[in-house]
Amino acid sequence: MMTKGLRNSLILLVVLVAIVLVTSPPVRRLLTGADQEQSMSGGNQRLPISGFVVRPSVVRNTVTSTGTVNANEAVELRSEITGMVEKIHFKEGTRVRKGDLLLKINDDELQAQLFTLNSELKLAQDKERRRKQLYDKRTISPEDYETALNELNAIKGEVQLITARIKKTEIRAPFHGVIGLRFVSAGSYVSPLTRIASLQDTRSVKVDFSVPERYATTVRAGQTIQFRLSGLEEVFEGTIFAVEPKIDPSTRMVLLRARCGNEGGRIMPGAFAEVELILEELEDAIMIPTEALVPDLQGQKVFVYQEGVARERRVETGIRTENRIQLTEGVQPFDTVITSGILQIVSGMPVELSAVEEP
Repeated sequence: MMTKGLRNSLILLVVLVAIVLVTSPPVRRLLTGADQEQSMSGGNQRLPISGFVVRPSVVRNTVTSTGTVNANEAVELRSEITGMVEKIHFKEGTRVRKGDLLLKINDDELQAQLFTLNSELKLAQDKERRRKQLYDKRTISPEDYETALNELNAIKGEVQLITARIKKTEIRAPFHGVIGLRFVSAGSYVSPLTRIASLQDTRSVKVDFSVPERYATTVRAGQTIQFRLSGLEEVFEGTIFAVEPKIDPSTRMVLLRARCGNEGGRIMPGAFAEVELILEELEDAIMIPTEALVPDLQGQKVFVYQEGVARERRVETGIRTENRIQLTEGVQPFDTVITSGILQIVSGMPVELSAVEEP
């Protein structure tokens, strides 16, 4: 049987152990954590969120494509007739003007034929004149006069034919431009298959590119493009002046052609171009990050931060870029759209704005 003194000693020992345990730091932290957890479970904690302040901005609706640069006018110079090159009148890489003589083909044989025909033409003209006088006096029949007249006209036709052939022995510049490399020399025998040189008008250039068929009703002459060239940092700008009136059935693309000035001659024909077509430009577009948009069965919505509470807004969308989307209805300028914690939010829920992004 326990004595009274022993019982009192045990009680004192238990009290001392309890005091030590309560005042111990680990035990105090454990109790404090439990209190915090109980406080959080009570519903007083606000959900931390990030927001985006909506501001009107200039936005371009664009389509990207690739294209090829071509000269405003370009031609390969070839002879229409066969013959020997008599003289070359141009230097490679130089500018020429429209109508300048570039190359002369020997025309001695044609000149001889023309000389003979001119002699026959003079005789035929004299003959026709005498027959006309006799016909006026009614001393010959109409058939005799018409025979002389037909002979005269036939010789005139032959003279015109030889003259045209002689003209083809001179190759002249069809437009202003720059002559390229020469592929013939004086004394060479040329034919219509012989490449003589190239002529390029590079005072302006054309950019050919294609866009998908879904833009066929959107693209039109007068729209602006911007393009870059390999090796150049400069961004060039051009204007569409022609649209192919059909969709290519093999690629389902629409071919477009734009013109760009090239006074400095920095753009070379044949270059590869990265093209950006500007379909439209909006002055006061409301753009938000794409992650802020929430699709559901009724359409699309966003959550807006208002005085510590998340509010749902039904919206209509417009242009979409790489990481932004336009809102045409539902949000006003300078509203703060919630961009994080979207799946946890319901309208009217208390939230805490921890970070704000501005465009």
